[in-house]
Parts: sequence; structure tokens; C-alpha cells
Amino acid sequence: MRHTEAVHKFKLNQVVNLVRAPFLTKSGAASLKYEVVRLLPADTNGEISYRIKYGTEELAVREHEIKA
Repeated sequence: MRHTEAVHKFKLNQVVNLVRAPFLTKSGAASLKYEVVRLLPADTNGEISYRIKYGTEELAVREHEIKA
């Protein structure tokens, strides 16, 4: 692995919880179990992002916004 590649803390299909309150979500509940559906590359600041999903609702979140 090159040193420029991001290391994701969470894996594809892993179940996670939101640490932050959801912003304009249909469910409006932070305690829901979301599934990681896509690993996104790090941004210019090196922060990794993910696509997470609950039912038909899908969100883009940064790594610090979710926990296992």
C-alpha cells in the first residue's frame, strides 16, 4: 500500500451508528443501524468518507460521524 492511500476504519457492509444527529433525514433517528454501502476516498484534508444506508435512505458521512 502506498502512503498516499487512505485506510478506512469501517468495512463495506459493516453496520454502524451515526454519532451526529441526522440532517434532514426521513427517519430523523440517530440510533438507527446503518450499513456501509460505499467506501469513498479521502478528501484534500485526508478525511475519509462513506455512503451509509438504512432502508431506502442513503447518506454521505465522514469517518468521525459514525461508530461501530
